[in-house]
Amino acid sequence: MSKWLRSGLRRDICVVVAREGEPTGQECKAALEAQYDDRIEPSQFYGALSALTSSGHLEKRTDGIHDRYALTDAGERALRDHYAWARASLSAEE
Repeated sequence: MSKWLRSGLRRDICVVVAREGEPTGQECKAALEAQYDDRIEPSQFYGALSALTSSGHLEKRTDGIHDRYALTDAGERALRDHYAWARASLSAEE
């Protein structure tokens, strides 16, 4: 499993980006905070977002004053691999 998947926050950012299409960083952060029912420290969130962009799992484009994020093919593959692993693990327990 690739190193980026070790962070639940990074996985969850990819899930939100896949679900929302091309959210801004703030839209993504707000969606995760609603899901977690807790505040995420901005430095932690934006550090994870930057790491995903640097590793090629997300791509960033500028839209006016906002940066928007999209899942890359590599990001989608990693997310699908993680989903398959989790699904297989849960099926094994039945």
